[in-house]
Amino acid sequence: MDINITTTLSVSVIYVAILGLVFVPMTIYVGLYRVKHQIDIGDAGDKAMLRRIRGQANFIEQVPLAVVLLVCMELMGASNALLHGLGITLVLARISHYLGLTRIGPFLARPAGMVGTFAVYIISAVWILMSVLTYTPFE
Repeated sequence: MDINITTTLSVSVIYVAILGLVFVPMTIYVGLYRVKHQIDIGDAGDKAMLRRIRGQANFIEQVPLAVVLLVCMELMGASNALLHGLGITLVLARISHYLGLTRIGPFLARPAGMVGTFAVYIISAVWILMSVLTYTPFE
């Protein structure tokens, strides 16, 4: 199979792949706890299990829209520097939020992660809107 992504998507897909890899240990962290504590479904009233589930679920709730925005930006011609900046911010923000939510890391990592994620949403959405609203096809 011959895949040529260099002319269409070459930056955003890097962060899609990295975020996919980041998700794997989050899922394992939940699964191992389930096995060890024999929790088949839900959290069984276990607060540590609930934190693990919410950490994983919050990642899944926040990441898809962010990567769609990055892909749209790249397809619309955003600079590589901007895409890398937003991609790195998203990866670090999601890891930070997860660490704070699950209490693996300090509490302040959680709000810092949300601020970083919201920054990616806002910057990318505004960039897309400004690009569309200022586009003049016949210049």
